[in-house]
Amino acid sequence: MTDLRAELCQNLGKWCQIHIEPHMEHDDAEGKFRMEIFQGLGAQGYTGITVPEDFGGAGLSYADYVAVLEEMAKYSVAYAVTVSVSNMVQTILLNYGNEAQKQKYLPALTNGTEIGAFALSESHAGSDAASLKTMAKKVAGGYSLNGTKMWITSAGVAKTYIVMARTGGEGSKGVSAFIIRDGDKGFTYGKAEKKMGWKTSPTRELVFENCFVPEENRLLAEGEGFKVAMGGLDRGRIAIGAIGVGCAQRALDEAIKYSLGRVQFSQPIFDFQGLQFMMADMALEVEASRLLVQRAAELIDNNQSPSKLASMAKLKATDTAMYVTTEAVQIHGGVGYTSEYPVERFMRDAKVLQIVEGTNQIQRVVIARHLKKEYAP
Repeated sequence: MTDLRAELCQNLGKWCQIHIEPHMEHDDAEGKFRMEIFQGLGAQGYTGITVPEDFGGAGLSYADYVAVLEEMAKYSVAYAVTVSVSNMVQTILLNYGNEAQKQKYLPALTNGTEIGAFALSESHAGSDAASLKTMAKKVAGGYSLNGTKMWITSAGVAKTYIVMARTGGEGSKGVSAFIIRDGDKGFTYGKAEKKMGWKTSPTRELVFENCFVPEENRLLAEGEGFKVAMGGLDRGRIAIGAIGVGCAQRALDEAIKYSLGRVQFSQPIFDFQGLQFMMADMALEVEASRLLVQRAAELIDNNQSPSKLASMAKLKATDTAMYVTTEAVQIHGGVGYTSEYPVERFMRDAKVLQIVEGTNQIQRVVIARHLKKEYAP
């Protein structure tokens, strides 16, 4: 780890201990999102890590970014995910937006005064995202959007939305990408989802009823929306992997601390070989996941395609998060199942990491496609 990266993470950890950690038990129980926390992260420079300074970002590497997300996730997976999705919107605007779009939307996102959201999934188009039904019909000066989007992270608190809608025929080639703003006429929100985890991260349905979107709010040409979406997802998968590592690391930390202090049969339970083996395996999986996430991030920094390793990193790290948090609850015994200790929250938060940004079953499909391409004659 570079000196700069170590300092970034150290300062972030101190900030999170003061501003996030004290609220998490209450806010998780109440499902409360605090905009002041997100804006505070922005004021500290953590909401625009990879965006060039020209647009208000820090201009740092993707490897720096995943290290920051990992540190943030040790305190709150939900806020780390909020930062991650907003950063994905920034990346999409940076890579696919024109100069006017970048100047208009990026600064407020990079400095953390506003949140970005990504809208691809629909009730019948999750893993099969190319089958989406939301329509964007050409009208004078732009498009009229009709349809719904489901399970949208930060819906209702975000201001800028990247929305995929169908402008052409069936399949991925008929999809276009649009920038839509909170408050646009014809754009409303459905019910807030009640979730197992990520309770401090709002998740809602987006509803479009003859929502007018000016032509200048389309990203790239008509029919290139799926390219936009997939470009964002590769990076998003690495980010979710980093969050999985942070979640797992915190659970491991808690398990070790608890086992060193909990005495049974006249000795700390850490000294029982069965538990030592559990924690050794947990530590092994966390470190392996971290290295895979970092390797995938380095591919981005070296301008190489991260697609296969992005899927590998997301798959490995989120499976590790689920495994390690479950074992951490087991090591805590009965109290691990209560909210007195944070491991039960991290276990609930870990589960959906295996689902978002493409389920881990889909990641295996992506990896297999790459292998076939590499080995086929």
